Amino acid sequence: MERGGVVGVDAAGDLKVSAAPVATGRVDACFRDLLGKAHQVSWLEAAQDVVFEDCPAIRSFPVRYGRRVAPGWWWSSTSGRLVAYGSGAMRTQMMLLDRDPAVVALACRPVELVWREDGKVVGHAPQLMARLQDGSGLLLDCVGRSGSSAQLAERARVVAAAAEAVGWSYRLAGPPDPVLVANVRWLAGYRHPRYAAGPWMSALVEAFSSPRPAVEAVCELGDPIAVWPAVFHALWSGVLRVGLDEPLHERAVVSVARQEAEAA
Repeated sequence: MERGGVVGVDAAGDLKVSAAPVATGRVDACFRDLLGKAHQVSWLEAAQDVVFEDCPAIRSFPVRYGRRVAPGWWWSSTSGRLVAYGSGAMRTQMMLLDRDPAVVALACRPVELVWREDGKVVGHAPQLMARLQDGSGLLLDCVGRSGSSAQLAERARVVAAAAEAVGWSYRLAGPPDPVLVANVRWLAGYRHPRYAAGPWMSALVEAFSSPRPAVEAVCELGDPIAVWPAVFHALWSGVLRVGLDEPLHERAVVSVARQEAEAA
């Protein structure tokens, strides 16, 4: 196999990975079914037939004492169920994917890719997997501010090539903008459908038909204690939009998302 690795950083801060030719037909996928039984089959076959988003993690997430964030569960508004995660970085990336309209399902480490290199068996289990609307998948690994290790960069090259071979994609995700993360984390607190506007959704959309400070429309719609959660849920779900590159505040300018305006 040719050597390769990380070749740059894109506009979102994610590391771009070279996908030099590899023998993807010799890459296997290891996963566990719903009963916990382990399987190892060709990656080219598994990527087409296996619903990885329904598979449990290929192995449990270790608890590292002294860390601020331990393994836990994220309730996904995309799939309506709990998804296990292993670290704070995984939770952050899962949160961002959960709000992405192109994502229809999420899983943490449901598959390990295995291949032989220099006479040795090498395996790598990407930290996150997302199923996309077009039926393809996204594999993702989280990278710290110091960048990826040489080992991860080399394995990422093979994973990227394997993903590309089946029409999937692979990302090495660097730490996202902290302001964006803080804003999305706030909105995520209102991601559950119980916060939706319900019967007065049309009034909410009408109130923001023209861009305006959020607090003005909220006061027009009724009791702010009842209205603010519905506004935050609409911002999470994409019914409304607001700039997330600056800290959210009550006078942030909010408007109807383009698709909602067209539907109206």
